[in-house]
Amino acid sequence: MAAEEVRDEVKLTNLDQPLFDGAEATKRDLVDYLDGVRERLLPHLSDRPLSVMRVLRGQKPFMQKNVPKYTPEWVRTTSMWAEASKRRISYALCDDRRTLLWFANQRAVEYHPTLGHSADIYTPTHMVLDLDPPEGGDFRLVVEAARLIERALADSGLTGAVKTSGSKGVHIFVPVDDHLPVEDVAAATRAVAARAERIDPVLATTAFIREDREGKVFLDSTRAGGATVVAAYSPRLRPGTTVSFPLSWNDLDRVTPTDFTMRTVLAALDEPDPWATELPQPQRLPADLVAEGHTIPVARVQAMHEGKRRAKARAAEQTES
Repeated sequence: MAAEEVRDEVKLTNLDQPLFDGAEATKRDLVDYLDGVRERLLPHLSDRPLSVMRVLRGQKPFMQKNVPKYTPEWVRTTSMWAEASKRRISYALCDDRRTLLWFANQRAVEYHPTLGHSADIYTPTHMVLDLDPPEGGDFRLVVEAARLIERALADSGLTGAVKTSGSKGVHIFVPVDDHLPVEDVAAATRAVAARAERIDPVLATTAFIREDREGKVFLDSTRAGGATVVAAYSPRLRPGTTVSFPLSWNDLDRVTPTDFTMRTVLAALDEPDPWATELPQPQRLPADLVAEGHTIPVARVQAMHEGKRRAKARAAEQTES
């Protein structure tokens, strides 16, 4: 089999090279997978500034936001100011097969779109909760915690859809309408996590500082603002090249994240897309949910201040001793 070929005018090279250590896949496998799932993946990427995780031979994986200088002129981009780095960044918009194939040839394995469209990434189209198991914890714990989120949403008159993260946890997506500013959507996300934690505080926690989680499932409500979340059907840089796979709630109890790899997903594309029916239409967030969320501190900010406080306390103890 040739190590090079052309698809949709994109030259694909070094297709016989291993993708990364532990991938159990070659670059050709990545290209074939992304090309095979494009009709399901592209709607989750279209018109959303895209960050990708690339892995080049002999180098550690890295996140690419700013497109390289050699990016073809036919790749759509959008320029945005990045406050963290104090510069403008040119993000790619992966709207079509040709662009997706170009990314595949760049050895872009993971695809992380923003929660808002290019016109305003700070108008999120989804509220997202990211559930992570405790260190060494079984995936069953995450499933149980996801049911807490499902119940908290239902108690608020909302519904969401669930997918594996492609790693050890799950993501719950709640489509929202565009009548609220991002600060309110972020607040509602915090409130949902807090309500789920109150249902079963032995199982789940919203504690952002890892050492405070006490072996519980972490309900991460920080995916808001200009944040990105790995797209449904995106591969992950994990052993076996797992895939972030959309599920029906009924199937959540019967799967594990490792069930979904580039090979197994590609082989099952004749089956219906679970999110074709499971992903609800955009919903209006209840005022009481938003109001409660505004009383909850932003986790990252709270953790930063607490980290500084603890560091000062440790320094004081050392001085006294």
